Formats: sequence, C-alpha cells, structure tokens
Amino acid sequence: MGLVPFILKKLLRMAALLIALCILSFWLVSYSPLDPVQAYVGADMTRVSSEQSEMIAEYWGLNKPPLESFLHWGSAVLHGDLGTSMIFRRPVAEVIGERFMASLALMSTAWLLSGVLGFALGAVAGMKQGTWADRLIKWYCFTLASTPAFWLGLLLVMVFAVWLGWFPVGLGVPAGKLADDVTLANRIYHLILPALTLSILGVANVALHTRQKLVDVLASDYILFARARGEKGLQLFWRHGLRNVALPAVTIQFASISELIGGTVLAEQVFSYPGLGQATVQAGLRSDVPLLLGIVIFSALLVFVGNLAADIIYRVVDPRIRKGESA
Repeated sequence: MGLVPFILKKLLRMAALLIALCILSFWLVSYSPLDPVQAYVGADMTRVSSEQSEMIAEYWGLNKPPLESFLHWGSAVLHGDLGTSMIFRRPVAEVIGERFMASLALMSTAWLLSGVLGFALGAVAGMKQGTWADRLIKWYCFTLASTPAFWLGLLLVMVFAVWLGWFPVGLGVPAGKLADDVTLANRIYHLILPALTLSILGVANVALHTRQKLVDVLASDYILFARARGEKGLQLFWRHGLRNVALPAVTIQFASISELIGGTVLAEQVFSYPGLGQATVQAGLRSDVPLLLGIVIFSALLVFVGNLAADIIYRVVDPRIRKGESA
C-alpha cells in the first residue's frame, strides 16, 4: 500500500472515531447528575428565579432533548462553528486557541526533555546490560510507570516550592502582575515545575524501548564482528547502535502524545496552570458542553497527528512493514 492510500485510510478511520467520540461524550454529559443551569449560575443560584432559570436554559439550548441538541451542534460544527463557551462567554475556537498556546509551551518542553532524557537513559542501560546502572535505570522506569502525575506534581510542589522556595507554587505568570509587564523569564520560571513533572513521567516508555532495542542490536552478528575488530564502548554505540535505535525511539515519542495530553490535564490542575487541561476540567465540572466537545475534538486530532507521524516514520524506516501490508 502506498503512502497516500495509507494516509487516506487513516483519515477515514479518524473521521469515524471523531463521530463516535462526540456521540459518546455528548451522551455522557447529557446524563451527568450536574444541573447545567446551576453550574452556569454558580453561587448566585439562590437569587435566580425559576423564570430566569428557564430563560437561561432556553438561551443556551439546555431545555432541548439531547438528540436535538446534538444534531444542532453537529450541524454547526460541519459549518466550522464549535459554538460558544458557557463559562468564558466566548467562541469555543478562541478559547481553545488561547489555552492551547499556554499548554503548547508546557507539552513541547516536556515532550522534548522526556525524549532526550529517556533516550539517554535507555542507551546507557542497553550498553551496560546486567550492571548496577542497568538495574537502577530499569527500577527507575518501572517506578515511574506506576506513579500518578498529580502525586508527583504535589511532591515537587512541597519540596521545591514550599520547603525550598525555589519555584512558585503555581499559575502561569506572577499573581497580580499586569499582562504587559509579564516577561518571558517570568513565564519560563512558572513553567519549570509543571514541565519537570511531565518530563520525569514521560521518560519510562522511551528508555525501556530504547534499552531493549539496543540489547537486540548488540546481540546481532555484525556487532560481534565489530567487537572482534576491537570496537567497544562509545565508539561501538556511535557507529552501530545509534542509528538503529534513534528513529524507533522517535516514533515511540510521537506515539506517546496521548499520554502526554492526559498527564498535562492533571499537571495543570495541580499547578493551576492556565492551559487546555485546566479548561477541560472546568468545562466538565460546569457542564460547558460546547467547550468540552470542542476540546475532545481538538485533543483527538492532536493524538491522531502524533500516531500518524509515528506510523509514517515506521513505514519509512522499516520497509518490512510495507512489504507485510502488500503481501
């Protein structure tokens, strides 16, 4: 199968997945025990009369049957309109764009750091197979695989923000500072702890995969021949190991975007970071259906792009995948 038919097949699957995801998300929200009008009004609900509640429900379309509301929303989405957020009183596309730019800095930093650190640890573990360094790295990775993001975030806050006072407790910028006075250094300073949380957790998959791939490479016949010629250590890894494990590690890193998005939601809640993850939690707790469904679509597209990039890299790097599909 050629590359273009392969991408078209993936796009068709993505379209079907988006439809199913939207239906499931809308169904779950429609059966939520939360009263959307009460969630919209908040603490002032006691001051709102029943007539005003009915007017609010009619304005936002909350009094319509779920199927009618979904079809109306789906028709608007097909015309490029994701609706208006009930929380922010702004178009959903604007809210997602603004919040995503904040999350993009966090996710890209964590993605790059976890990839580089994971590859380095995996390479060391593979080259030092069976030694104390290998066992220590494997223990570290297995421990990370079972560590919740929110727990690690709280731990880092207690140690580095509360006890040592090296970093701020949370937020994306200094509290009480005007937007025009916020510098790039302020943003980076507030970004360090959330990015460190996600980076530490994202190391495990890349490190373990790189280690196993390098162990397989080092057990091959041409490596035995290279060792017989006197090659060892860094020279052996640089000439024969690096190019065999680098690209698979990159594809694994692209495929981990879905896990990164899930971790970002928890990390942003712990650090009160004003990104897309925090907006997702707010939309869920306050029954902001247009914003929640818009974020679901956008997140699914991000995961799809990451998985598609991983699949394309695999096909380019390993021709056996293409031969297996055509057989």
